[in-house]
Amino acid sequence: MRLTVINSGSSGNCYLLESSTGEILMVECGVRFQQVLQAVGFKVNKIVGCALTHNHKDHSKAVHEVLSSGIKVAASDGTLNAEGVRVHHNAVSFNSNRNMVCFGEFSIKAFDVNHDAAEPLGFLIRHKELGTMLFLTDTYYCQYTFPGLTNIMIEANYCEQILRDKVAAGVSPKFLRDRVIQSHMSLRTCKELLQANDLSKVNNIVLIHLSDSNSHAGRFEKEVQEMTGKKTYVAIPGLVIENFGSVPF
Repeated sequence: MRLTVINSGSSGNCYLLESSTGEILMVECGVRFQQVLQAVGFKVNKIVGCALTHNHKDHSKAVHEVLSSGIKVAASDGTLNAEGVRVHHNAVSFNSNRNMVCFGEFSIKAFDVNHDAAEPLGFLIRHKELGTMLFLTDTYYCQYTFPGLTNIMIEANYCEQILRDKVAAGVSPKFLRDRVIQSHMSLRTCKELLQANDLSKVNNIVLIHLSDSNSHAGRFEKEVQEMTGKKTYVAIPGLVIENFGSVPF
């Protein structure tokens, strides 16, 4: 299994999971569709589907083009309605499918998260080469734990101390700090969630959706890797992890 990061963060989010047979699952479509096409060598037929967490444009920007290109998009009813695509023939509702959707050999189980969007979701993505991957972004908290994880992609958006210091210095308004705290996951909460789960089978942890101004990529990566003992990456545009599978390299 290969993971490719097209982009991650407030400017756009899109990730590709590619199996050895060439099937590609897109997770999020918050970038220009041209970027996706370039990443897959313009072979759209390789993309078996797109899993979309919510309707904010940094996650859903290209949804209309994705659907029009013949790619199925799975999201909640709330997200599909907010994007005006609920009745599109390539739109797939997690609600109608009892929160489980299959695209090719990928299966995606959806669960509720806590964010200021229309019915946002997190995902458990399963594949024989991937194992079970947690995909969790744009939520300030997660009330669940997940057994049997082999890979994790999780938001670590900001550091609370950086936010406090910026407000105290007058660099950032308090209302903006409050909005971030109420809609995104801090490094501290990310670490607490990782500690609450069984990581014994986890091979890779990828930190996603870091804030451009309220995070420190090197520090976040170092702290999570030291705490978990697992190979940890920060998602940056162009990052490729070739061995993003169910067994260690």
